[in-house]
Amino acid sequence: MTLRTLPIDERLMQYVLDHGAREHPAQVALREATRRHPHAGMQIGADQGQLMAMLVKLLGAKRTIEVGVFTGYSALTVALALPPDGRVLACDVSDEYTRIGKPFWQHAGVDHKIDLVLGPALATLDAQLRQDAAASYDFAFIDADKSNYDGYYERCLQLVRTGGLIAFDNTLWNGAVARPAADDDTRALQALNDKLQADERVDVALLTVGDGLTLARKR
Repeated sequence: MTLRTLPIDERLMQYVLDHGAREHPAQVALREATRRHPHAGMQIGADQGQLMAMLVKLLGAKRTIEVGVFTGYSALTVALALPPDGRVLACDVSDEYTRIGKPFWQHAGVDHKIDLVLGPALATLDAQLRQDAAASYDFAFIDADKSNYDGYYERCLQLVRTGGLIAFDNTLWNGAVARPAADDDTRALQALNDKLQADERVDVALLTVGDGLTLARKR
């Protein structure tokens, strides 16, 4: 028994991937395609994707939100975990980045499940609220510009049903959140972490998965 997270070297990380991440061939291919991208570090790992897929299935989710798509691995992962009539509302501002993922969505046969909306995500989420979509989603994944995390949270909290789940990526920010903040992104994440810890509207767990994954279950 240990009170600390086990250090992960490359050999152990490969063991985790070999034993704890079942990927569709399209997921593997998209990860490899993204590996060559200048901003490849923005993509979640296969182990985190596996966890998200498990959570989506445990929730029995049908309607999900993604804020920050990048090249589309997480959207693909969630779409594969959804039932045939499931949907992902995928919010991003970059046609250049999201265009990379589209052929892999098609290869996996889930492109019809992913509704990609290009534009500021706050506006997209506000439009959903105006269309009476409050409490109609089961799961949301937030992985975009850190300065707007709080705004995304407040809107997703309205859009997700009671018992639904909101997941936030990068909440450890390579350890920077535990030190005095030197930039606006770190300050935004520290403020969000403090807020979630005290927020009685949700049950919360901060996990040492990837760069930090926080789960907030709406009460």
